[in-house]
Amino acid sequence: MKVTRIAYSAALNPGKYAALAEQARRLGRVRSEVWQRYGSINGVGSGLRDRQVRDRWMAEGTHVQFGVSANAWKETVRDAIGDIAASLEAAKVQVRRAITRRTDDPAERKRMFTALKADRWASDPFLARQIRRYWKRGRNHTHDQIVVRADKHNTVTDGRGRLSLAVPGLERRMMVKIPLSTTVAPAGTLRLILRGGRVEVHYQIDAARIRSSQRPCGNQTLGVDKGYTEALTDSDGQPHGTRLGELLTSESDQLKERNRRRAKLRSIANTAAARGDQAKAHRIARNNLGTVKRDRQAARHRARVRTEIFTAVHEVVDKAATVVAEDLTKRFAGRKKLGRNINRRLAAWTKGVTAEALRNVSERRGSALVPVNAAYTSQTCHRCGAFGRRSGDRFHCTRCGVVWQADVNAAINILHRAGDPDIALHTPHQRVKQILQDRTDRHRTRLPVQDSSPATTAERRANYPNRSAVSN
Repeated sequence: MKVTRIAYSAALNPGKYAALAEQARRLGRVRSEVWQRYGSINGVGSGLRDRQVRDRWMAEGTHVQFGVSANAWKETVRDAIGDIAASLEAAKVQVRRAITRRTDDPAERKRMFTALKADRWASDPFLARQIRRYWKRGRNHTHDQIVVRADKHNTVTDGRGRLSLAVPGLERRMMVKIPLSTTVAPAGTLRLILRGGRVEVHYQIDAARIRSSQRPCGNQTLGVDKGYTEALTDSDGQPHGTRLGELLTSESDQLKERNRRRAKLRSIANTAAARGDQAKAHRIARNNLGTVKRDRQAARHRARVRTEIFTAVHEVVDKAATVVAEDLTKRFAGRKKLGRNINRRLAAWTKGVTAEALRNVSERRGSALVPVNAAYTSQTCHRCGAFGRRSGDRFHCTRCGVVWQADVNAAINILHRAGDPDIALHTPHQRVKQILQDRTDRHRTRLPVQDSSPATTAERRANYPNRSAVSN
């Protein structure tokens, strides 16, 4: 398995950064040209690959207008064609769901799935219509990236042990040296991303080379429930990543206040421009409405959140050889019913980072990750299976009367869901609710019939032994 690592530049000369920024700007024109010509159904229908596009541009002389080296624009073409293919594959996921809804005939489904996979969907009216529906024409917005081929860069170490990365510049046979803040030399194809005076060097390495891959996993089987205040809570009742909620809430509140102030300044600038005071509007736009500091702060926040989540997942894998977790690829629904502040905080909920951490850490450390259907795991009691009421971090079972810690109850339900023969990973939530309700009804029919005569305290305790129990 390949994982991505990022190296950062250290004290980069402003002149070098300006040269790299100009090269990235020109390569952004290359990306825009690729998306303009081939980022639509007509472009994909031609069946061209990146090498064919390169050969056609060489014959037409299109490459001359870019003003960059041949290797630079060719790698950019390859990367942009890959992005177009990835966007098409994402649209095919929605098309496959549409095929499933359209027919129950296995033969017809197989025919359409095969045509979709082999890119023969243009000849099928239904598939072509669905592709047009879910795959819109894209547009390039990337003007800050440079892709460097593996044999076009090298690393240099000076006499004091500092590492520098030499990459091709705009001038022929002139390399730009980027001092790095790491002692590990990047290898393979590199992606340089320019962010406000600093260069990020993204490269891939084998997961087996990572130090944490030699760190053993535990021997338990645990269910984990993702949360907002804590990154994960396992079925043993232990929370992991307890600072996640504090990080997300503070960042959300700061973002709200910052955007409120920026909106006020933008209104002042627009008012000044409307009455003809262009100098004032320009000063506000230049000094108060920039994005360099904002982007730098956002990058630091994302780094802190990733560290908190990955640390939490490592703590879980320290205990577990098998981790049972909910399927985090599904969309988060029901957000419209919440307030603005809650919606803004949940919008920053790093569900994708949690899924990435569970997958990568489990593979690197040798534990098994078992995704399950998490429908109604936070709304049912793990002891009796009945539906209850959740209020904050408390779950109250209306049948057996027990109060549980809500995340622990959900984690135990997720652990039990791994061995459930009736509820598969992709079972619709309506069907899951019906299955759980039927089980509760069957369990109720086995209870003794209560008559109208008053029962003794011993009889009530025998029938409902846990009515007054409270568990954390």
